[in-house]
Amino acid sequence: MTRNEQKNEQMRTETIKKILESASAVFAAKGHAATMAAIAEKAQISQGLAYHYFKSKEEIYATLLKQAWAKAGGGPAQRIGQIQGTPGQRLTFLITSMLEGSRQNPGISQIMYKALEDETTPADLKAIVQKNGQELHGAIRQLIVDGQATGEVVKDDPDQLVVALVAFVRGLMKKAEMLDPKDPKFHFPEAKIILRIFKL
Repeated sequence: MTRNEQKNEQMRTETIKKILESASAVFAAKGHAATMAAIAEKAQISQGLAYHYFKSKEEIYATLLKQAWAKAGGGPAQRIGQIQGTPGQRLTFLITSMLEGSRQNPGISQIMYKALEDETTPADLKAIVQKNGQELHGAIRQLIVDGQATGEVVKDDPDQLVVALVAFVRGLMKKAEMLDPKDPKFHFPEAKIILRIFKL
């Protein structure tokens, strides 16, 4: 590869990264009402250049979701299958990872939250998020049941414990959205707070 080719490839990589980072912020703020124009403006590039790399905002959205799952180690079933330890330890690790992920990357968390709430989200993209959510809920419930059997988790209704966890996380997403903080991490408490519900 020549020097010019290397430079062009570097510019391409940097531009795509800028588009995706900007899109993450725009989708988090506007949901699927976001536009390519808004994404391009946030990235400080022309709308034509944005379309050069991505044919639509749906393609950008799907790319962001795939990146999030790849960074997390795959879909819920795959990630949870890789966790070692007792049921209680695995549940602790899973919940901690979920909350820390929201603290470290609130934009992606907001995107997933808005995908389910936004009526304009394309059905295929919403189905992807719903499928992953259902897998995650089922896995958490099973870890709760297994943890109750080993005496690591409080003996409350497993379904109610899952509902409490989901309500807690969704509440944080909504709070962060309304406040639009300069430091989103401030609005996401440490995992040990929610873990007290399970008495782990």
